Amino acid sequence: MKRAIIFGSIGMLGTDLVEAWQALRREGADDLPAVEEVPDWTVVDITDRSAVEAFIKRHRPEIVVNCAAYTDVDGCTRDPDLAMRVNGHAPGHVAEACADVGARMLHISTDYVFDGKADRPYVEDDPAAPINAYGTSKLAGERGVLQHLPDACIVRTSWLYGLHGKNFVSTMLALGRKPDELRVVNDQIGGPTYTVDLADAIIRLIRIGATGTVHVVNAGQCSWHELACRALQLAGLAKEVRPIASADYDSPTERPMRSVLSTARYTALIDRNMRPWTEALAEFVERRGSA
Repeated sequence: MKRAIIFGSIGMLGTDLVEAWQALRREGADDLPAVEEVPDWTVVDITDRSAVEAFIKRHRPEIVVNCAAYTDVDGCTRDPDLAMRVNGHAPGHVAEACADVGARMLHISTDYVFDGKADRPYVEDDPAAPINAYGTSKLAGERGVLQHLPDACIVRTSWLYGLHGKNFVSTMLALGRKPDELRVVNDQIGGPTYTVDLADAIIRLIRIGATGTVHVVNAGQCSWHELACRALQLAGLAKEVRPIASADYDSPTERPMRSVLSTARYTALIDRNMRPWTEALAEFVERRGSA
């Protein structure tokens, strides 16, 4: 039986990806192989090259999707060695094992590989120049994947939120019900991305056999402050959100000020636009409220 492996299948993106994949299979999508889920390190420690090699050789997958990552940006700043082991070295282990068995690979990366100084949306070929440990480790992961598997697909995305994990939007909706003052930075601009939409896009890219780097985010851009305000409004919460500068936000990590990604290549490949972030956010808030 043909098989797919999804590393990080219990995470926010991984959960939505598995759900979408299984739903399509139930509907008769015979081009998608059965999924072997790898929820976390207790099944396979992806930082252990030998363990990854043995697992992939045993299952001999047709396609491997790597959603596993250390995504705590401040945590990466505090422990860059851990960030590099998980985000930088492990993807290369997976790619090397995929190359050995002839499997394809799709790997998830981030807008944080860029420095945020561009005055236009970043395209895939723009020079990467990360400014923090998280971005540095994720760029190392991209390079490790492509070193071992030049035909892999690297999907860069940004500002993820979804129903199955901790994220900025859910945090804002929870804080919006508390009396404390809410302060959110308004000088960092990016593209909020709903994991349901990203999961759909990943499957579409797999189905066409996409290779190379592809940017996938919901259409449009906003600041963290705008995102918080829109989410609270959609939830019917009359909560004032005070805009602040990044310099006034208590964090040990420098972040890109403008990390908007262009999805022109994705649209050209799939012949389909990503929907606006405002529409995706509205669906998320409604689903979250009824869950």
